Amino acid sequence: MRKLPVVSGEQLVKFLTRLGYEVVRQKGSHLQLRDFTDMGEHRITVLLHNEVAKGTLNDILTKVSLWKGIPKKNLREMLSKS
Repeated sequence: MRKLPVVSGEQLVKFLTRLGYEVVRQKGSHLQLRDFTDMGEHRITVLLHNEVAKGTLNDILTKVSLWKGIPKKNLREMLSKS
């Protein structure tokens, strides 16, 4: 399995908005995004840090994969290229 890329919170938000998520609100360094899928409304909170923790990034990609129906491997590759 490939390693997760090192990304900032801003880079992750840009990536998620390209996938169809929209910014709903911000409180401090926490930015909340949402997307409407066939399964319903999905909300994600992203911390706007210089580097998103590996576990946090892994969890976000896992949930996006489930809600959007995109394999996690593809999401990792797309994020690495962005």
